[in-house]
Amino acid sequence: MLPKKGKTFPGGNGQGEANGNYAMLIAVALREQLGTSHQGIKTAMRWTGAGERTVKNWFAATNGPSGEHLVALVRHSDAVLAVFLAMSGRPNAIIGSKLADIRGRLADVLTFIDEQTGRPSH
Repeated sequence: MLPKKGKTFPGGNGQGEANGNYAMLIAVALREQLGTSHQGIKTAMRWTGAGERTVKNWFAATNGPSGEHLVALVRHSDAVLAVFLAMSGRPNAIIGSKLADIRGRLADVLTFIDEQTGRPSH
C-alpha cells in the first residue's frame, strides 16, 4: 500500500537525476545572465510573475521552473533558451537566432563607419 502523504512514490519517480541536472543548468544560466544579486532575482520575478521564494529556489537549483514560468524565462533570457535547446537535443537551433542578431549588429557598425567616414550608407 502506498503512503497517504507526500507527492512522490517511494523510491522516487526515476527522474531525480535528470530533474537535479535540469534545475542546476537553469540556475547556472540565470546566474550567468542576471548575476546573484537581489536585483537579478527581482528581474526574474518581473519576467515570470513568480514569487520571490520560487525564483530564489531556481537560482539555488533547489527546483527548476516549469510550464508558463519556463516559457517566460526562455522569452527573456538567451542563456535559458540556450540551455533549454541543449537539454532538448537541439543545441544548433540557437545558431539561427544568434546569426540574425550578429547580422543586425554588423549592419549597425557598418552604418556607423559610413557616417564617420562620410561614405554613403549601403
